Amino acid sequence: MYPIKSPKKLIETSLPLDAINEAAAREKSIRHGHPSTLHLWWARRPLAAARAVIFAQMVNDPGYERHLGRGVNKDKAHLERERLFEILRKLVQWENTNNEDVLEQAREEIRKSWRETCALNKGHPQAAELFNPDKLPAFHDPFAGGGALPLEAQRLGLESYASDLNPVAVLINKAMIEIPPKFAGRPPIGPEIAVDKGTKKQATRDAFEEWSGAKGLAEDVRRYGAWMREEAFKRIGHLYPQVDLPKEHGGGKATVIAWLWARTVKSPNPAFSHVDVPLVSTFVLSSKAGKEVYVEPIIEGDSYRFEVRTGKPSPSAAAGTTAGKRAAFICLLSKSPIDYNYIRAEGKAGRMGQKLLVIVAEGAKGRVYLPPCEPHASILEQVQPDWIPNLNLPNNPRDFKTPNYGMNKFGDLFTTRQLVALTTFSDLVQEARLKAIVDAKRAGMTDDKIGVDEAGLGATAYGDALAVYLNMAVSKLSDSSNTIVTWKPSMVQAIHMFTKQAIPMTWDFVEPNIFGNAMGDYFVTLSNMMRVLKNEISVRVGATVLQQDAATQKISINKVVSTDPPYYDNIGYADLSDFFYVWLRRALRPVYPNLFATMAVPKDEELVATPYRHGSKEKAEKFFLDGMTEAMHRLAEQAHPAFPTTIYYAFKQSDTTDIGTGNTGWETFLEAVIKAGFSISGTWPMRTELANRMIGSGTNALASSIVLVCRKRAADAPTISRRDFLRELKEELAEAVDVMIGGAEGISPVAPVDLAQAVIGPGMAIFSKYTAVLEADGKAMTVHSALMLINRMLTEGGDTFDADTQFCLGWFDEQGWSAGDFGKADVLARAKGTSVKGVHEAGVVESGSGKVRLLRPSEYPSDWTPANDNRVPIWEACHHLIRVLSQTGETSAGVLLAHCHEKVEPIRQLAYRLYTLCERKKWADDARAYNELIISWPAIVAASHESETGYSGLQAGLDL
Repeated sequence: MYPIKSPKKLIETSLPLDAINEAAAREKSIRHGHPSTLHLWWARRPLAAARAVIFAQMVNDPGYERHLGRGVNKDKAHLERERLFEILRKLVQWENTNNEDVLEQAREEIRKSWRETCALNKGHPQAAELFNPDKLPAFHDPFAGGGALPLEAQRLGLESYASDLNPVAVLINKAMIEIPPKFAGRPPIGPEIAVDKGTKKQATRDAFEEWSGAKGLAEDVRRYGAWMREEAFKRIGHLYPQVDLPKEHGGGKATVIAWLWARTVKSPNPAFSHVDVPLVSTFVLSSKAGKEVYVEPIIEGDSYRFEVRTGKPSPSAAAGTTAGKRAAFICLLSKSPIDYNYIRAEGKAGRMGQKLLVIVAEGAKGRVYLPPCEPHASILEQVQPDWIPNLNLPNNPRDFKTPNYGMNKFGDLFTTRQLVALTTFSDLVQEARLKAIVDAKRAGMTDDKIGVDEAGLGATAYGDALAVYLNMAVSKLSDSSNTIVTWKPSMVQAIHMFTKQAIPMTWDFVEPNIFGNAMGDYFVTLSNMMRVLKNEISVRVGATVLQQDAATQKISINKVVSTDPPYYDNIGYADLSDFFYVWLRRALRPVYPNLFATMAVPKDEELVATPYRHGSKEKAEKFFLDGMTEAMHRLAEQAHPAFPTTIYYAFKQSDTTDIGTGNTGWETFLEAVIKAGFSISGTWPMRTELANRMIGSGTNALASSIVLVCRKRAADAPTISRRDFLRELKEELAEAVDVMIGGAEGISPVAPVDLAQAVIGPGMAIFSKYTAVLEADGKAMTVHSALMLINRMLTEGGDTFDADTQFCLGWFDEQGWSAGDFGKADVLARAKGTSVKGVHEAGVVESGSGKVRLLRPSEYPSDWTPANDNRVPIWEACHHLIRVLSQTGETSAGVLLAHCHEKVEPIRQLAYRLYTLCERKKWADDARAYNELIISWPAIVAASHESETGYSGLQAGLDL
């Protein structure tokens, strides 16, 4: 077989992780205009991370010629790598998402690397097919999900292909990357609608000097969306009456923002069994300082009513009618307990109702809270929807709680008024589509009568495209128009249902006004969505989106692949997305008949280890492993051979076990990747949570996801014995760890909190390049065993440290800061080439009464100077630095480090190793100390270089 010359890519050597992680974490707080606001999808990867990974996956590492057996100038490679890092640092910034200067610089680097690769393979028999220097390879993501990766590939200039089994994911991707380029640069054709009663919130005109990109498409969606809202108000506006304001609030009529309801059950007390008593989690409406508002229940015999009060609520008001987690609720009238078993029985018997708690209206000076009144209190009983989504909720007790209370169908999650509103808007989508087709023809657009599903570009396809966005707004609106929506007193606003990847049970819920010009209003929802379409969507390159099973697809052939597959059992995408599917299918089946052919989202082939679906945990794990192996095998065989494949894996939780950091899903996923024929050449921790959550209480939070960098394993890869594997691991892993913590010039260091995950890369690179690692009995080593050995190498290394430090490491691993028997300490000290007396004289242990204890940094003497100490183990210097850093800061620590200049690198290596050890043992406070030293290391080193006053400066600082 003719070999392909594939230069190592930047992602296979180094990344500016700090910059990528910082940008990814910051992106979590950005909402307006972010593509995630187009439609909800679970566990999206940050755009910054996706953009950085694809760029680094396609750009040649400056030292690649060395990997091809050629000489290379290291200084030149270092400077070139830093130049690429600088491009990456700019590229990941949110402000540069659509900065054409920055993007074009990145695109040119991709094209340059591609031309270099093509030149290296000029004589290859498949050069015409695989290495056309004038055309970049296309991109494919076979688990497209929310579409972040295909979108960023398109932004970087690649023809993008996205596929997914889930039709909701397919539609989201079509809306983001496939439809906009088809209609780019066209002016809007819809008639402008006059501003309603002078309020600017209803304006449909959003004029631009030019209609580049998808701006015209976005404006038309707004115009037809405004028409839909106006038509809907004519039909159902009477279901959303205004409310009379009392004189103290200015009098007159006011628009209702939301109605707050409480679920009710019959009182379990026989004396009040005819009364529907409320189940209320809290009576507090606003907890903002100085603006506190709450509801007070007024009991009158065997009835009750609600009044609104201002001022700080009592503890009983804050608790509502709850009685603790186990006791559930109490009867408002009789004070009898109402346990969950009773509530479940009432719900399943169809006797659960709702009672209006309060009306929230828009007053002249802000929010006004009003007690229930007619017709608002009884309006739900007078409404009957023409259509109800009667699809059954899944029997998935982990993620779906409402079936426990008799709410078994998706239609049960809505009030009658919400169902009428959503079906009305759903019906209007097709009316708006037909209206748009007529208007497009009138504006001069030709019509081939071919729909957007069949690659049409005329008036019919344009009407279809508008219908997609108009109905996605209905689907998105359902997330904030259901009875799982809650009221948050600290924010005085409604909170949509999907705050987590589950449908919980709620007791008091919010019904936003669908015409209220606030959260829950159709046009507000649509307008926010269109910020994405007009500002953030790339239309430079076309895209194709298909519904395909990743285990059988053939789209990846000769394409660059980066993908974000399901994470074992973390999220049941198919079950959850049925909530949206019922509304999308209702209006868009005529547009995409094949995509919405089934009654529900396909589930049997979904690669999620769901025990309830497969009958047991073991069967679910086997299904996941077999299916993911097949999907990964497709990628290993089909992906373009000149590029590594990048695969994301998100950790559900951190488990500290004998293999360090990991979980069953992680091991199973790695096994699938390796079994499929991939060799893992790198693992990069991508941190997408806020920095202050890096270390939590009692445990250390991990990077949100790991990016695996994979190459197809050679067909003739040999086997290796366990002994030889350990020898190779010991030789190469130590060097790899040194590089990761900053031991190599031009390599961005990995933070200590991420080291245990990052080191999996070089470790698994050794393991996975062989067909098998054979144990002594001839059986193949498991991924679990390999991970255990890699972690052991990381935590038990340290041959380069002095004997005293090696003893301290071992004793710390066994005892922590606690005292241990002298006899055990003596044996360990002799084994490490030192003595208990020696480490005591070094000033790092306390020894007496048959016990030995390591001194904490706070116990070290404050007048210590290395110049006057003739025995300074690395351990001692490291912990003195921790003491000084915590007491007087980075500058003083830098002064101290200047006097330990020969120990700089070993001190940092020890801090990393101790952090890893503490993580494994769940010693969070100690881990934090070592992590803070590493995080501050650049500033400490800089301060050490600037130090001119010597150790006297440190003393002065300490005296302060």
